[in-house]
Amino acid sequence: MSGAAPGSVPSPASLPMVLHARCITGTGGGPDKTILNSPRFLPALGYQAVCAFLHPPDDPGFAVVEQRAREAGARITGVPDRGLADLGVVRRLLRLCREHEVRIWHGHDYKTNVLGLILRRFWPMHLVTTAHGWVQYTPRLRLYYVIDRWALRRYEQVVCVSEDLHQACLDLGLSPSRCHLVHNAIDVQRYRREVDRDEAKRLIGAPRDGLLLGAVGRLSAEKGFDLLIRAVAELLRQGRKITLWIAGDGPAKGELERLIEALDVSAHVRLLGFVQELAMHYQAMDVYVMSSVREGLPNTMLEAMALETPVLATRIAGIPALISHNVNGLLVPPGSVGTLVDGLQPLLDDAGLRDRLGREARAKIVSSYSFELRMKRVAAVYDR
Repeated sequence: MSGAAPGSVPSPASLPMVLHARCITGTGGGPDKTILNSPRFLPALGYQAVCAFLHPPDDPGFAVVEQRAREAGARITGVPDRGLADLGVVRRLLRLCREHEVRIWHGHDYKTNVLGLILRRFWPMHLVTTAHGWVQYTPRLRLYYVIDRWALRRYEQVVCVSEDLHQACLDLGLSPSRCHLVHNAIDVQRYRREVDRDEAKRLIGAPRDGLLLGAVGRLSAEKGFDLLIRAVAELLRQGRKITLWIAGDGPAKGELERLIEALDVSAHVRLLGFVQELAMHYQAMDVYVMSSVREGLPNTMLEAMALETPVLATRIAGIPALISHNVNGLLVPPGSVGTLVDGLQPLLDDAGLRDRLGREARAKIVSSYSFELRMKRVAAVYDR
């Protein structure tokens, strides 16, 4: 399908249409950034794309997603979704498929995967999905994950963003010919360091008389932020001059606020809430810490590494394929306050180590995790 001559870009109107479909609440997360960044790379690879986001009616966070789409040059359609009984969602998506003459449906979660199977009965198109991860384990989400795995077996091509997800899909019985490992990636031109750490700290109002530890993600149990806060409390007791800022929002916010108060570290630990643009925060961090106990391959860590921020991460899922210990980051076992404390000690002690790991982190992203390379692999999946 992508038979354009090298160096030429066909007229977008003549290219096969891909529809990215995703359910979203609030301002979204890493997968949504990836989806919105994809369309502008596709015309040179022989495709065009439109993004359909299902969202609760009157969700104020969707305005942020629309703004991101404008910045990325992505065509986006919001589809108000009132829940499982809202059959209007099917009608609206079918109308969208017909209007854009969609050739490839690209689902990104359990609901859009099921919707793709339904819609194909009424509109002929190929089905592709991306497995972004199954990391939260509430009773309702367990049921959704069962549905998602059922749908995956019925899709023509499945993209997996990390090694563990790739293996999980193979274990479901998917053949290797339709199950593809395509890592998350970063636009390395956009994520490039612009200022030194001291200037970045000044610009975001961070303390400049100690080391700033940073973390980013949904405030939920699988991120291990409670362990990270306890580790910082222990390091403060040891006399370390450090500050921890965590960007993100989520259901564990109240619990984490109570933990900060109980540990008496509110002068040193801040929950920033949702931060729309994080590039300057990454540049201000002396260390980025990923404390997750369950994870796929988080975009936030790729962003930090692209901005030459040294990383300490837990050794889980697809992380060891990205980080070689003591080469472009440090790895520790998950689920322990002690391992986080021990892992942070050398980074707090050695500015030279931090600088070296930061440089090597960006080099790894540029060589293996650039968005341009990722989209070539995605287009190859479409070609199949």
